[in-house]
Amino acid sequence: MSSRLSAKAGLAIRKLRLAGGWTLAQLSERSGVPLSTLSKVELGQTSLSYENLLRICKGLEIDMARLIGAEADGTVGVAGAPVAVGRRSVVRAGQGERMDLSAGPGRVAGGELIRKAFTPVMVEVDAASVEEHGGFSRDEGEAYVMALSGDLVLHSELYAPLHLSEGDAVYFDARAGYALVRKGDGPSRALIVFAGDRQI
Repeated sequence: MSSRLSAKAGLAIRKLRLAGGWTLAQLSERSGVPLSTLSKVELGQTSLSYENLLRICKGLEIDMARLIGAEADGTVGVAGAPVAVGRRSVVRAGQGERMDLSAGPGRVAGGELIRKAFTPVMVEVDAASVEEHGGFSRDEGEAYVMALSGDLVLHSELYAPLHLSEGDAVYFDARAGYALVRKGDGPSRALIVFAGDRQI
């Protein structure tokens, strides 16, 4: 067939490929489309035949409607992740999938969702020192911490310790070492929001 997609399809293919975590070579192997052709399509230097479009969709593990939709309306979001319209996840008090963090035990909101733009975790902060925390943690991207109850201290490799009282919050680059600990003997809770789809 002689059906062709617009050059904007190349950008959508690139974003979907990156969202899947594949290199051009891996997508070429998965789809059977030559690497040089894929590169030219992504750069908008050539159009795409219907046959190669079908192969690429198979390699990306998507249907053609999703690719054409992503091309037409730009529904490719943070870090190339497809934007899901209308998703939601309700987590009742004390529920959510368990995630153990260095700061203490946590409950993940939206644990059943995939390709999230962020991962919120409710944490019972039981570490009272950087040593109890297990040293500094590092995560990809940025993070947000809000003190929900009790007093907390955010230690960082880059900044002086930051005291957080109930309702206080901080947004920071989690690639630098950090440790969230409680201050005092009372229980402390925090909401930590990690960038990206953090796996449990």
